Amino acid sequence: MGERMEFEIGIGKTARRAYGFDEVAIVPSRRTRDPEDVSIEWEIDAYSFPLPMMASAMDAAVSPSTAVTIGKLGGLACLNLEGLWTRYEDPEPIYQEIAELSDEKATRRMQELYLEPVREDLIGRRITEIKDGGVISCASLTPQRVEQYAPLVLAAGLDILVIQGTVVSGEHVSSQHEPLNLKEFIPAFDIPVVVGGCASYSTALHLMRTGAVGVLVGVGPGNACTSRGVLGVGVPQATAIADAAAARREHLHETGRYCHVIADGGMRTGGDIAKAIACGADAVMIGSPMTRAYEAPGRGYHWGMATFHPTLPRGARVKTQQVASIEEILKGPAHENDGTFNLFGALATSMATTGYATIKEFQKAELVIAPSIKTEGKTYQTQQRVGMGH
Repeated sequence: MGERMEFEIGIGKTARRAYGFDEVAIVPSRRTRDPEDVSIEWEIDAYSFPLPMMASAMDAAVSPSTAVTIGKLGGLACLNLEGLWTRYEDPEPIYQEIAELSDEKATRRMQELYLEPVREDLIGRRITEIKDGGVISCASLTPQRVEQYAPLVLAAGLDILVIQGTVVSGEHVSSQHEPLNLKEFIPAFDIPVVVGGCASYSTALHLMRTGAVGVLVGVGPGNACTSRGVLGVGVPQATAIADAAAARREHLHETGRYCHVIADGGMRTGGDIAKAIACGADAVMIGSPMTRAYEAPGRGYHWGMATFHPTLPRGARVKTQQVASIEEILKGPAHENDGTFNLFGALATSMATTGYATIKEFQKAELVIAPSIKTEGKTYQTQQRVGMGH
């Protein structure tokens, strides 16, 4: 570990500086390449994907049908097994109602809609719908429900399970109930598990030691997430990913096992995705960019998993507007110049421009701290609200 730069906040309290994507930039290397000579392929456990991405397990982003579309385009979509698709036989009218709610009523009404209990028969059915589409199936459960629903997930033949909460730790301490012990559960579970979120070196290392194949990194950066405001908890993504990548190196050294670092949240453009990987991520999890697709179930809205929490909502329903197909958002062609389309074509071009041939090489790219990177020389764009000045 390098020397840590500590700043004094007050007497006896220090903190280190953390960076978000907007504060760093990727430095070109001494060579460039053709984008066709770049591979952005991602392999995790026994599976390989042409695109290094997961679509977030959020109701506005992933339905069984969008999961199939994303899978056919080369990505991996994660369905929320505690969301609308397992609470309602036909959730389409519920989505319609959510889209029509006024901002004042949205959170309270969504709390009511999500009080409908999860139906165990629908868990298997939704997994089957994805598998019937001929793609790799992935779905998420919260740590609180995973033991209860694990047998149903296995019976349905799910390929990859995600255990996901706002913050997940290797050792949850509770006086109220027997908590899920990830270190016991994951090694005994029959399918690969991705777990998260986390935002520090020590927590990432703890989660890697549970035997997970991947760790989600991100606490509060998502577009619909309000954890940072409500709880005051979170770490900017560039620093969080770099710390988790350091934990991955340590874990590999300790065990010989490679655990994937998946950047979760805070990425809107192809440039953000490129920076996430240059900071050390193996792949990215994106939610709000997917909700901008015509096919997205959220009808132009996006909300986080904790938006409808019965006592302390930690999310907001945000309008994202449906502007393009899933294919245009992921693979192009782009007809806008703001970086929010053809996200993975942009990643390949960024790698080619800076001279890196694979994701693993790109993780070692040189970075600079550059707070002015988005504004330097962009006065006209900002004034006219075009390009990067949107």
